[in-house]
Amino acid sequence: MSLRSVRDDFPGLLTAEGKPWHYLDTAATAQKPQAVIDATVRAMGADYATVHRGVYARSADMTLAYEAARRTIAGFVGAPEHELVFTRGATEAINLVAHAWGNTHLKAGDRVLLSTLEHHANIIPWQLLRDRVGIEIDVCPLTRDGLIDLVAAEQILTPAHKLVSLAHVSNVLGSMLHVEHAVALARAVGAKVLIDGCQAVPRLSIDVAALGADFYVFSAHKIYGPTGIGALWARAEILESMPPWHGGGAMIDRVTFEKTTYAPPPARFEAGTPAIIEAIGFAAAVDYVKALGVEKIAAHEMALTAQARDELRRLNSVTVFGPEESAGIVSFALDGVHPHDLGTILDEEGVAIRAGHHCAQPLMDWLGVPATARASFGVYSDESDIAALLRGIERTKRIFG
Repeated sequence: MSLRSVRDDFPGLLTAEGKPWHYLDTAATAQKPQAVIDATVRAMGADYATVHRGVYARSADMTLAYEAARRTIAGFVGAPEHELVFTRGATEAINLVAHAWGNTHLKAGDRVLLSTLEHHANIIPWQLLRDRVGIEIDVCPLTRDGLIDLVAAEQILTPAHKLVSLAHVSNVLGSMLHVEHAVALARAVGAKVLIDGCQAVPRLSIDVAALGADFYVFSAHKIYGPTGIGALWARAEILESMPPWHGGGAMIDRVTFEKTTYAPPPARFEAGTPAIIEAIGFAAAVDYVKALGVEKIAAHEMALTAQARDELRRLNSVTVFGPEESAGIVSFALDGVHPHDLGTILDEEGVAIRAGHHCAQPLMDWLGVPATARASFGVYSDESDIAALLRGIERTKRIFG
């Protein structure tokens, strides 16, 4: 399938008047292809039943479909299905690790290494753990062009560091982490590694076994699937060492008032009726991306990113942030115009961008700005989106004089 033909697959790319909508906010949440919409509608309607509990045929069929969805998603990142836990998203996945693994394996004085560019979801759970058990948090600086500085990381890391938790791709700069190098540095001091793959899984080929990390998290809605569901991958022996963090149905083996024993992973971490419909949609999104080809998507988005950076740099009034080679994301500032004002005027032109701190306020402080404008690309993006963005910027400049 050609990437130039996919726009018609996404009904959300038209305005209410039927005109093209230039959607450049895919890093926040991706539009959904009709195949995903259809899969969720079927799961909610003709195919719907509970899973894991019913003895009737449709429940058994839905259970098979739900677990097949887990197998599809796990395989997409090179993992066995029993190592993939469904969560409400990457945020919940990181919180799960901080609670179930952090509370069990970390103690006062242990250290966690983060970086300056982390999303708040990869900062606050570790601060909460610090408040609970007394760990210490260190912050790895960035290189001048916005990459996580692994030379500095090597100098910071000590045997007191028990976890290194970093973004694979920055949600603001599009900068890409050399995960294997980061893992090697962590292993040298005996630390585990968690990778936030939210922005990486939709646009890079991921094999968790090859990367060598211990935990990898991602969300469905970033990869053209539904909101409200994501995944935690972790090595089987690590999951086995983690107690449950929510209690209720589905995560038990045997319950009495005296004692409860728990199911093995991944069920141990999936209390309650699961997100059945969302899991089916998640797998449909993965199938859609696989059919297009992840390598093709990566090349397409990186080419658009390079073009956008070049075009924006030609405007004397625009500052472009981040490294030259970035994955599908461009952050920039227009002199004398707050990003929110720019975003409002672009919206009038049928262009949707993100404007703000992007849940990365420490990175905004490092950039020396309160906010940035961010354009982010998806499989459905093309040169017309960049042209519309540039037209909107020129109009904004005229308005602000």
